[in-house]
Amino acid sequence: MDSVSSFPQPLLRHPMRRIGAREFDFSRQVAVMAVVNRTPDSFYDRGATFALEHAVQASLAAVAAGADWVDIGGVPFAPGPELPVAEECDRVLPVVRAVRAASDCVISVDTFQPEVARRGIEAGATVINDTTGLFHPELANVVADSEATLVITHSLASPRTQYPHPRYNDVVVEISDYLLRRVELAMARGVPEQRIVVDPGHDLNKNTLHTLEITRRLGELTALGHPTLVAVSNKDFIGETLDAPREARLEGSLAAMVACILAGARIVRMHNVAESVAAVRMTEAILGLRQPAFLKHNMGESNSHD
Repeated sequence: MDSVSSFPQPLLRHPMRRIGAREFDFSRQVAVMAVVNRTPDSFYDRGATFALEHAVQASLAAVAAGADWVDIGGVPFAPGPELPVAEECDRVLPVVRAVRAASDCVISVDTFQPEVARRGIEAGATVINDTTGLFHPELANVVADSEATLVITHSLASPRTQYPHPRYNDVVVEISDYLLRRVELAMARGVPEQRIVVDPGHDLNKNTLHTLEITRRLGELTALGHPTLVAVSNKDFIGETLDAPREARLEGSLAAMVACILAGARIVRMHNVAESVAAVRMTEAILGLRQPAFLKHNMGESNSHD
């Protein structure tokens, strides 16, 4: 499409990405990442996919519903006791192996542990999604020694610890500085820039006002030139904004997701896959990044009113 969008899109230094068997042109498309947590205490599904068969079924159902990517986690971000690496592997690796055997989708492992990352890649994962922003810097070495992509997320707390009353002078500027520093660290440890994705960490050590400002000013973060992932699905900033419990946050999640895409986000991490895929594809069409599936309305000899 040749029309000019009213929504300026970021200039990515490396928009073409091969992630596992999939190829993405992030200058022209948005990837939908489905969330599958093999934990008994995940904040959204409360353990609905903790059983192995349920986690695998949910992953493959997400792919069937149009997800490009499945993010598999064994440890919640929320504060809590440390989970032994062996137990995290026992939760995550069987799901990765089963999904890889059935699909060529992108599989990410949500972990901050280098050993879990290494074994996850061996099992078939093609992305490591580190929500702690390289708390363990050696995780970057693990990714560098593979062909996997690394997601670097902004967060301030040590893993699974409380961070009460987070304060920022300018939340977006501070996130930008943090992400640039962590990208430099990853690259210094051997991760090529073309295998790095950044995530501002909506709600992670931020209050609702912080997260709304991040969303409003996301263009300043996507302008860093790296593909930006946003994880806004069903989060507390939506619940507090709308006074909505977890089970009633779909509409707010989709609105936040669309706002982020209009500001340049190129990967969206979502729970409600079918609804998210439809909203993403519609947003891509509005931005001029994709053609409609078909054209019929007012295209013939007589007016169409359907």
